[in-house]
Amino acid sequence: MKKLMVLGAGISQLPLIKTAKKMGLYVIVLSRQGDYPGFAWADKVYYEDTTDTDKVAEIARLEGIDGICTTGTDVAVKSIGKVVDEIGVSGLNYESAQLSSNKWEMKQAFMEHGVRTAKFVKVKNKEEAYAAFEVLSLPLIFKAVDSGASKGIVKVTDIEQVDYAYEKVRRDTKLDFFIVEEFIEGTEFGAQAFVYNNEIQFIMPHGDLMFYGDAGVPIGHYVPYELPDEVGQDLFSQLKQSILALQLNNCAINADFILKDEKVFVLEIGGRAGATCLPELVSTFYGFDYYEQMVRAALHMNPIFSVQSFQPCACELLLSDKEGEITELVNGNASHEDIIQISFDYNIGDKINKFRVGTDRIGQIIVKGGRLDEVMNRLNEVKGNINVQLK
Repeated sequence: MKKLMVLGAGISQLPLIKTAKKMGLYVIVLSRQGDYPGFAWADKVYYEDTTDTDKVAEIARLEGIDGICTTGTDVAVKSIGKVVDEIGVSGLNYESAQLSSNKWEMKQAFMEHGVRTAKFVKVKNKEEAYAAFEVLSLPLIFKAVDSGASKGIVKVTDIEQVDYAYEKVRRDTKLDFFIVEEFIEGTEFGAQAFVYNNEIQFIMPHGDLMFYGDAGVPIGHYVPYELPDEVGQDLFSQLKQSILALQLNNCAINADFILKDEKVFVLEIGGRAGATCLPELVSTFYGFDYYEQMVRAALHMNPIFSVQSFQPCACELLLSDKEGEITELVNGNASHEDIIQISFDYNIGDKINKFRVGTDRIGQIIVKGGRLDEVMNRLNEVKGNINVQLK
């Protein structure tokens, strides 16, 4: 029986763990302790920090694993690279993992390889933060380079916001610096892709539903996302250059873009699949089980990305505009073939946060339909039939 190590045991990793179990694999789950649902499905659990690259590699050698993977999180990617280099399993190597999980190194690589991206500077102290206004044009984004789930990101439109943004980002980073970059005014969208044996297997552009707080946070996605032919060609070119810049191979790709004046600007590229139901949208839109192909790729089992359909679909997180204890949690939707999933992360009596970043979610909805407008109407209808009460 092949052994697969999955890094992370949260909501994003749970479908990956379940899929590996259904495939008859011995699944080792490694994550720090917590009330994470993936633990219950594992054959073996290690309560360790997924960012501790040496410890993860040590356990991988001890267990004699055949593959390692994660989804929906950037923080564990460097540990995958470490294991890939030291044990020889399939996946992105450590250098690629570093480039794709540290936004400072990523941006430098983009500039060196001609990837179209926003101007930026490195900031170590408050004086340098103020100095950024002399070389960059407003508005600006203050961004931690080592965080995920939209943490440590603040949009700054006035110099009076610098003190707040500086302190917020410094709280959310483990490093002694961050970056400040120009905010490109345009349309945010993204793409999921996969590179295997140095070949791009697919590119699925998707529209993004955004929540705006300190910065934009994606709370949903939809496909298809129609682009003019020239923009589509530019997207492919920029993504291909980004893959070369970060030396990505044998991994999923989560890409964030801004479209301005019919040109695609690259915000970030992650060497893993996206969160917020994106693997489910890939599976639904193309008609293959994306989680299964991620597992197969991690085990050198010849993943098959064979497109069966182009099924319009969408997803959205359930969230709350205040914090409190759940007193009522009602799904008033009748069963329907176009409702793929309605799930809750919490139960009555649990405490939830006011939504600020992706991890503050309280559940998710995934729907499909014949046309995209039907899908979006269905999404809003389903959302309207869900009632969450707090005290």
